Amino acid sequence: MDPSQDINLNSPNKGLGVDHSDSLAEVPVEGAVGNSVNPLPPGLTEEEAEELRTELMKVEEEINTLRQVLSAKERHAAELKRKLGLSPLNELRQNITKSWQDVQTSNAYKKTQETLSQAGQKTSAALTTVGSAITRRLGDMRNSATFKSFEDKMGNLKVVGTKGNGDVSSPTDTTPTQENPPF
Repeated sequence: MDPSQDINLNSPNKGLGVDHSDSLAEVPVEGAVGNSVNPLPPGLTEEEAEELRTELMKVEEEINTLRQVLSAKERHAAELKRKLGLSPLNELRQNITKSWQDVQTSNAYKKTQETLSQAGQKTSAALTTVGSAITRRLGDMRNSATFKSFEDKMGNLKVVGTKGNGDVSSPTDTTPTQENPPF
């Protein structure tokens, strides 16, 4: 691999050879006054500016070298993981499992779980109480004189309907069948 090749995946120069001989310090600036290509900041001599440019080039070269080394290390780590059978999906699964365990051991989760458990118990108790009250009220209602009177009147009533085959059943048909249920 060419040491001047930019391998940063986020770089606009990705995969392109980067030539540092055309640094920005040597690019003419429109509207610049005087003979100098790049005017010097106040208090900086030409020699100091040249030293800074040289140092900047060296630092940029070091950065590129470090990027290349990091990329090589990442590829090596990926190869080792592949050989160990550690796929990105397995890593994700492990990370999610660990994160879920961390959440479950957190104080906030424990407090929330405890609160929801208590709320569920209270809701269950309330529904049991409401169910008991409804059952008791229906029992009271069934034992009332009005209901008994209504039940007596309905008990004497016979329902006449049609059988599943279209025949009309009479009130004297007392044998319940699947086609003619007793209700």
